[in-house]
Parts: sequence; structure tokens; C-alpha cells
Amino acid sequence: MILRITTILLLAVCLSLSVSADSTIRVIDDKGQLVELNKPANRIVSLAPHITETLFAAGAGDKIVGTIAHSDYPAAAKKITRIGGYPSADIEKIISLQPDLLIVWPSANNLKQIEQLHKFGISVYRSEPRVPEDIIKNIVNFGILSGTNNIARKSAEKYTKKLKYLEKNYSNKRNIKLFYQLWNKPIITINDDHLISKIINLCGGTNVFATLPSLTPNVSVESVISSNTDIILAGAKKDKYQQWKNEWQSWLPLAANKKGKKLYFINPDLLNRAGPRIFEGANELCRLLDSIRSNL
Repeated sequence: MILRITTILLLAVCLSLSVSADSTIRVIDDKGQLVELNKPANRIVSLAPHITETLFAAGAGDKIVGTIAHSDYPAAAKKITRIGGYPSADIEKIISLQPDLLIVWPSANNLKQIEQLHKFGISVYRSEPRVPEDIIKNIVNFGILSGTNNIARKSAEKYTKKLKYLEKNYSNKRNIKLFYQLWNKPIITINDDHLISKIINLCGGTNVFATLPSLTPNVSVESVISSNTDIILAGAKKDKYQQWKNEWQSWLPLAANKKGKKLYFINPDLLNRAGPRIFEGANELCRLLDSIRSNL
């Protein structure tokens, strides 16, 4: 993992040097596609909250001219023009903003709309982090594309140090079986291809539904009970907290209900969003698992 991050940072230096050599900016996005710009992007449209957060981390927040609903971090993001939400955006509004770069989240955005915008000549970068290093790579790439290389590299180095710390201090500790809940009706979780599952592994945990074929599968209460999970971790907002808690505590046979101490909640914005704040969420999760190891 750490070797890959070092390679990413070195590549960023090489790519930024190559920009001055032939004036063309080139990066590879998370889907393996080449993204080329003739000059640094100054008008960027972000189609996901995690993308907006990553652009700010890369020093390109002031270049965002449009973003999607729920892009509320950092505070400056709340002032950016809104161009719709999931699963579709306002194409006419996006075009009117005259973006020179569109950064999208293929898992959630309308793929037909993305292709339509691409046909209008708008360059498209596909952001789909599946491992923590991908977030760091996105920071680097966004810096290259927007001409904020120096800020982006420093930011990437900061998050690399955080990732190294977590990996060193938690990844080899006693394993804890964990069920992560994305949503309650229906009950939605994650498989091992999901970024959150990689964070669970980083903290010395095991995702009890890692082997399911779908990235975000629906599961039943019965399957959660039969998984014999040590804890339930629910990514619930404050307004959902009590409802979700009551639902799970009504299922007494559940292993995670024993002694009433193994049902936990975390701010979903810290784990569900594949941006830089996931390292804050990872730190919170790692410390949580560490605190309950002695009680298992």
C-alpha cells in the first residue's frame, strides 16, 4: 500500500514536469481512462460531495463553478452553484456554466448524462476510489488538472502520513467482526470491494458481508443475526440515530446486542464519502475497535 502511494507522489512530480514540456496535461482517472487538457482547468463542475471535498484538499476549491446537492464541506462549498442531485443533474445548467472539466462519480451519476456532456466537448474525469490510496491519487490528479500541483502534493503527503500511521498501529491487531450499515430500509451494507470495507480491514476488522457479489447489497435482519457479528456500526445522521438504534435493539438474539454495548454509530460523512475526511473517519473507527477489543 505505502509503496503504491510513494509511486503516485513520484508520478505526480513527473507529470507536472511533463506539462511544461509539451503544454498538454495528462492524467489517468480511476476507470483507467486518459484525461487530457490543453491548459489547467479553471471552471470545474463536481458531481459528488466527495469530489468537491477532494478538490478543496487539492487547492482547487475556488475553481469549482458548479456542484451537486449535499456538497456541504468545507463551508465554502455551500456557496457554489447547485446543478441538481442524484441520479440526474441539470445538463442545461452545467453547459451554461461553461466548464472545462467535469469530475463525476460513475457509481451514482447518470452515465447517459455523462456521455452526453462529454459529447459537448467537456473533458471528464471519473472518480471512483476503492482503496484509501485512490483518494490520495485523486488529490494529486486534481492538482495536476487544475494547476495547483504544489498544494495538492503537500496535501497528499499529509494524508499519506495519516494512512501510514493507521496501518502501522491498527492493521495487525486482534480481529473484530463488523457489520456496517449504510441504510436501514432496506438494510444496505457493503462487500469487500467497497472503500469502507478496506477501512475496516485497515483498523483490524473484518466485514462480515465481504464475500457478497454486489458492492452495496441488501441484507435481511436474519442474515445479520446469523453472521454472528461482534458489532454493528451504523453510518447514521443524528436524525436517524434513535430510530436505527431502536430497530436493532429489538432483536435480542443478535450477537452485537449482548450486554447492550456493541451497537455503535459514526458520522456517515466521515466514511460514506470517499474524500479526504475518510482518514478522520478511519481514525475514529480504529480507535473504536481498539477500545472494545479487551471486552470481547
